[in-house]
Amino acid sequence: MGPSWRPVVVLGSALLAAACTVAGPPTRDGQSSAPPAPASAPPDRPTGSPSAAGAPLALVVHRSRPARNVPVRTARSVLSGGVDDWGDLRQEPGRLRLLAGPRVPAPGALRLTSDAAVVAAVAADPRALGLVPAGAVTPSVRVLRVGRADPLREPGDYPLTTPGAGPGRVVTVTVVGDVMLGRRVGAAMAASGDFAAPLRPMAQRLAAADVTIANFEATLSRDGAPTQGGDSFAADPRVVEGLRLAGVDVLSLANNHVGDWGSRALVRTVRAVREMGLQPVGAGRSLAQARRPAIVDVGGVRVGVLATDSIGESPAAGRDRPGTNRIDMPPRTGPLDRAALRRVLGDIERIRRDVDLLLVLPHWGTQYTHVAEPVQRRVGRAMVGAGADLVVGGHPHWVQGVQVVDPERGAMVVHSLGNFVFDMDFMRRTQEGVILEALAWDGDLKAIEFVPYVIGADFAPRVVRGMRAAAVLEPFLETSDAPFDAG
Repeated sequence: MGPSWRPVVVLGSALLAAACTVAGPPTRDGQSSAPPAPASAPPDRPTGSPSAAGAPLALVVHRSRPARNVPVRTARSVLSGGVDDWGDLRQEPGRLRLLAGPRVPAPGALRLTSDAAVVAAVAADPRALGLVPAGAVTPSVRVLRVGRADPLREPGDYPLTTPGAGPGRVVTVTVVGDVMLGRRVGAAMAASGDFAAPLRPMAQRLAAADVTIANFEATLSRDGAPTQGGDSFAADPRVVEGLRLAGVDVLSLANNHVGDWGSRALVRTVRAVREMGLQPVGAGRSLAQARRPAIVDVGGVRVGVLATDSIGESPAAGRDRPGTNRIDMPPRTGPLDRAALRRVLGDIERIRRDVDLLLVLPHWGTQYTHVAEPVQRRVGRAMVGAGADLVVGGHPHWVQGVQVVDPERGAMVVHSLGNFVFDMDFMRRTQEGVILEALAWDGDLKAIEFVPYVIGADFAPRVVRGMRAAAVLEPFLETSDAPFDAG
């Protein structure tokens, strides 16, 4: 039998902000990898929705190439076959190979049998430049901006069109890794009187997404006795200041610290998260509640989130027992509990029918390694097969790479984003991580970027660039499947 829950649907944080303020949703800060469009279009960029004329015509490149801006005149020259070197597109010079889909009007291009074939060819060849309707784009490639407009983020401002369906509703989702606001992080906040301090430097970036999701590694109650000694994490409920500032919509509680102060504190924590206006997932007063998904409505697009725990310490939820949505598996709670996995896969299939985009957040794996356990790859693949679009793991405290499961629909497993806010300053890798920023049209994933950051002495993460960013990304790329091994 299916779970006896009815999912609560809430508006996404950015959409809710737009409904409540004249100024509209927050914009990304200057650290954004895709800056917002300027207030007025330059003279060479026509504006207006392309849907009447067709689909935005995207210029797609290999993931090893940066998503640079191309002037409109240059882009039109590409279509006519007048560009044959990457240097003309503000990239590292070299001869390019121009490919086009079957309906794209580009006489200078090699025409392939399908748009999907073009995307696949570009994903495999750094020399290839693809021309496809933006609806065919998947996260396996990047798109170039044309006239300062992104065909995926700003289809209404994008100047190039081609025959095809108009753009879907743009939905952005941001996921961050392990957030621990107790112990020394909590003491620092209490000393300063600022309970948003660790999240403040990144708050604007996170709040700019339509849906923002985090794994919360602590309780919000001390109604009990500590169960893990000095590793029992309890946060002051006033941390809601930072969570709200960052626009967090969903908190995963499916981890090995939500039970750190016993069952009463766990139940109080779930209730407190809900009273904060956030949606808890992955833990509850019973298994039925722990299985309950979060569903966030973004202008009619429904984003679902489910969470599981495979680490232990926190109790497994039962019919009348508080705990987490548990799947026992190696290395901590194994062997793999096949019955629990079937239960979770059944939940994914049911939720899939009610949502447009579905994320699953498993807490799994081995700490302090970049290499995912074989069982993670097996379970992650099964979750995608059941209907998950993105599986995003936590617990290892180090980044672990991308497993590509269904490249045609962009479905993948990201094994660990690393710590986001934590006081693990005893090694460099526990102070590094990546933010997952995804973009979808309706429920179809179009783009995913991984933004590197470093946690400072004040326990706050900040985006890094240049050589420092490369050092953070190196192990993430090394443990990723192609094409995500290319940046």
